[in-house]
Amino acid sequence: MSSLWDDPIANTLEPIKQEEKVEKKPLEVDSPGIHDQQEDAGLTGFEDIETGAGRIQVDDKKIINCRADLNQLVPFKYDWAWSKYLSACNNHWMPQEVNMTADIALWKSEDGLTEDERMVIERNLGFFSTADSLVANNLVLAVYKHITNPECRQYLLRQAFEEAIHTHAYQYCIESLGMDESRLFNMYREIPSVAKKAQWALPYTQSLGDINFKTGTAENDQRLLRDLIAFYVVFEGIFFYVGFTQILSMGRRNKMTGVAEQFQYILRDESMHMNFGIDVINQIKVENPHLWTEDFKKDMTKLVLEGVEMETRYAYDTMPRGILGLNAPMFEEYLQYIANRRLAQIGLPEEFKNAKNPFPWMSEVLDLKKEKNFFETRVTEYQTGGALSW
Repeated sequence: MSSLWDDPIANTLEPIKQEEKVEKKPLEVDSPGIHDQQEDAGLTGFEDIETGAGRIQVDDKKIINCRADLNQLVPFKYDWAWSKYLSACNNHWMPQEVNMTADIALWKSEDGLTEDERMVIERNLGFFSTADSLVANNLVLAVYKHITNPECRQYLLRQAFEEAIHTHAYQYCIESLGMDESRLFNMYREIPSVAKKAQWALPYTQSLGDINFKTGTAENDQRLLRDLIAFYVVFEGIFFYVGFTQILSMGRRNKMTGVAEQFQYILRDESMHMNFGIDVINQIKVENPHLWTEDFKKDMTKLVLEGVEMETRYAYDTMPRGILGLNAPMFEEYLQYIANRRLAQIGLPEEFKNAKNPFPWMSEVLDLKKEKNFFETRVTEYQTGGALSW
C-alpha cells in the first residue's frame, strides 16, 4: 500500500462548494432587560506612564474592564491563573523528543494498518494541523486584548506558545510519516466535516478581532462571554474529543504509538487550556452577574448543543465502519456525556439524561473525572512531559 494513501471516502466527495459552507450569519446577543449603560472599557497596557501614581491594590483588579495598570503582575488576585501558568511551564515538552521510528515502519508497511485506520489518522492530523493555528489566532488577535488582568494574560501567553508547539507536533508527525503535507494542511478547506468545524468557530474570532469592538457595555460584555464559551467550551472542550479518543485508542493497541504519545501530551495541555477558559468565564459571571440572564443561558446551551451535533457528524464521517472497538453511535453518547459535563462546569443544567461514558478506559487516559476548575475547588493533576507512559 502506498504511503501516500488514497482516501476512499474523500474521493467520493465533491470539493466544498460555496453553498455547503456554514453560513456566516451576523452574531447577535439578545439581552432583554439589560440596561446598557456605557462604562469605560478596560485598559490595554499601552497607556502613558502615570508618574507618582499609587501602588496597585488587589481590589483594583478585574478580569475585564479593569482600569488599573495592566503592566504590574503583582499583587495576584486570581491565584488559579498563576497556578495554571506555573503548571503549564512544568509540563513543557517538544515534538522531537518523541520517537517516531515504529510509527514510520508501521505506516510504510503494506499490511500494518487497515484503510479505515489510515483514514482516521489522516483526517485527525488534517483537522488538528490547522485547528490549533485557529486557536492561536483567536488568543493573540482577539482574546488577549479584552482580558484585563496580568496574571491571566501571563497564562494566555503560555497557552499561545503551547498552541504553536501543537501545530509543530502535527507537522512533525505528517513529515515523519512521509504524508502529502499540502493535502493534510489544506484538508480544512477540502473535507466538509473538517471544514465545517473551522467555519463554525471562525466568526467568533472575527467578532472579538473587530477593531471597533470594545468591552464596557452589557451588550459587548455578553458578546465577549459568548465568544469565550464558543472557543473554550465548544471548540476546545468538545470538538477535540472524537479525534483524541480515536488516536489514543490506537496507542492502547500498540499502533502509531509515537503519534498517540504526542496526542496525549497535547490533550494534557488542552485540558488545562479548557479549564483555564472555564475559570475565566465563571469569574466574569461572578464579577458581572447581570450578564448571565435567562435568555443568555438558553443561547449558550444552544451553542453547546450545536457543537455536539457538529462533532457527532465528524465521528460518523471519520468512522463510517467500526474500528478499534469503537463506532460512531458510541461517540454520539460519549459527546452527550462530555456536553453534560461542559454545561455543568459553566453553571448550566445537563441536557442529556442518563448519558454515560461508553469508553471506560478514557476516564484514565483523559482524566475526565479529575477535570476540575477553580470553581469546583480542584484543578487537574499533571505530571512533567517525560513521565508519561502507556
